[in-house]
Amino acid sequence: MNRSQAKLTQGIDWPIVGLYLALVIIGIMSIFAAEYRGDDNVWQNIIHLNKNYSRQIMWLGVSVVLASIIWLTDSKFFTATSNLLYAGGLLLLLLVLAIGKDVKGSHSWLVVGGFQFQPAELTKLCTNLALAKYLSSQETDFTKLRSRLIAGAIALIPAAIIILQDETGLALVYFSFFLVMFREGLPGVLLIIAFSGIVLVLSALLVDKYILFTIFSVITALVIYFMRREIKRKRSRLLIILGVYAFCSVFVMFVVPFAFTKVLKDYQVRRIEVMLGKENDPKATYNTRQSMIAIGSGGFWGKGYLKGTQTRYDFVPEQSTDFIFCTVGEDFGFIGSIVFLGLYVALLFRIIFVAERQRSTYSRVYAYGVASIIFFHLAINVSMTIGLAPVIGIPLPLVSYGGSSMMTFTMLIFIMLRLDADRQMVLR
Repeated sequence: MNRSQAKLTQGIDWPIVGLYLALVIIGIMSIFAAEYRGDDNVWQNIIHLNKNYSRQIMWLGVSVVLASIIWLTDSKFFTATSNLLYAGGLLLLLLVLAIGKDVKGSHSWLVVGGFQFQPAELTKLCTNLALAKYLSSQETDFTKLRSRLIAGAIALIPAAIIILQDETGLALVYFSFFLVMFREGLPGVLLIIAFSGIVLVLSALLVDKYILFTIFSVITALVIYFMRREIKRKRSRLLIILGVYAFCSVFVMFVVPFAFTKVLKDYQVRRIEVMLGKENDPKATYNTRQSMIAIGSGGFWGKGYLKGTQTRYDFVPEQSTDFIFCTVGEDFGFIGSIVFLGLYVALLFRIIFVAERQRSTYSRVYAYGVASIIFFHLAINVSMTIGLAPVIGIPLPLVSYGGSSMMTFTMLIFIMLRLDADRQMVLR
């Protein structure tokens, strides 16, 4: 390597680049395994872009170009344009509502020159940049409620628009930004409140609401009785107890039923009820059952590459996208799946290591945002394929087929690498 080449690649974090390439290659191999048939003319398919694996190779080429452009860009460009890119992302989401195309039940796609893409994917990048910009601002005091509400709004406004596009799965990913906020000082008590909210939702789905109301009433009466002396000394405690009681009662009696009848689609409700064991609809469980059969059939060592039967003969729907993990499970078994997931774990830990060595708050927040987005996608997608979460259509980062997803994750990672290469600078 000559001196000019060494200068060009100076500062790049090669472990992350290596893990990125490993996951992308595994993704293309898995898509190929799901689609390949013995009489296929592979080169013909690649040249004419007839198959998903051939198109994924094309998207990899586009992503490499994007990564190269990002690497040659000054880091200050990202800090200077963060808010502008966020505004542009919101405009794209609103444009989808007006002229978007329906694809598989969601109104979240734009068609440009024969290609279709999901602005909801790209807006994750824009939101991460905007959140990093806001939290690194000298005017932001994140100990104040106002600053926390603004940061929350930056994350949730895109999610609200995406829900209007019937793309609830991707909207959930925007909650990953709250993990970043916890790293930056959001109180842990809010995490307890969020967990309590999840417990309330599950309780409302599994237990009759009138029984829950009775349970809440009894618990509240007991708490008031045993805390009667403290309440006499400080009346405000009674108001807090009654306030919590009223909130929990209204939440399970009205809010959850309203969400499940007016907000979520029928098929989404069915999938959640199936996951909780409240419904045994063969149609609603078909995708997950076939995915679990495919993963289980791989056994300990797997059937071998291109030897899977469940995945190669179209038993598993959405094989190249949402359920790509079961191809890995069937072909390479338990051991292969552990190694595969180990690559993601290594990538996440490396990103966190990179985040913690930043001098700039902007770079640190951005890197934690990348880790949080990847973690949410990974956890939800894998849980989906093994029946631990409802099927909500979230791709596996860098592995599932899809140009929008591939380019977004590439840009997320390489902007982080660009910022890391300039970590001695204090960016705002």
